[in-house]
Amino acid sequence: MSDDRSHSSLLLPPSTQDRIQGVLSAAVVLVMYGDYQCSRSGDVYKMIKVIKRELSASFGEDYLCFIFRHFPQTQIHPHAQRAAQAAEAAAAQGQFWSMHDTLFTHQQNLENGYLIEYANDLGLDIPQFLKELSKQVYIDRINQDIEGGMQSGVTIAPALFINGNRYTGHWNTAELTAAITSASH
Repeated sequence: MSDDRSHSSLLLPPSTQDRIQGVLSAAVVLVMYGDYQCSRSGDVYKMIKVIKRELSASFGEDYLCFIFRHFPQTQIHPHAQRAAQAAEAAAAQGQFWSMHDTLFTHQQNLENGYLIEYANDLGLDIPQFLKELSKQVYIDRINQDIEGGMQSGVTIAPALFINGNRYTGHWNTAELTAAITSASH
């Protein structure tokens, strides 16, 4: 994957404002900038889920904190921005990670009708969900993620930062796991 790596550190530090799995005080904090319509983002997220499960089993639940930040590439993925808004609307109802997983599972079906179907499947309040999508309530939050990514040199999704440092290795489970575990020492 070739992208601009002129910045090698995360300039916007992880905070409680982020979408977090785990605790910020974990030995390793992994930040992913991703795009729900990007197949590589989907592949990397699936890989991270496996790694997180394995590391939690080996080192405990608080070993790895995973943070997802939106980086929709609207010029090549026309539904990515709306999908990010759907994830945030779900977050307002306590279902961010369920919607997040659903969006990555159904990357080929991110048009509005599907987003409503996913929200319904998750038991969300559909009138509230639709109102928030139509008013673009979460666009500023998504734009803050994009801006923070750009400040850290992200030009394309996915991009990973391990304990604040840009991951530049190969996108495979073995190398990413090794990078994560070495970052904890």
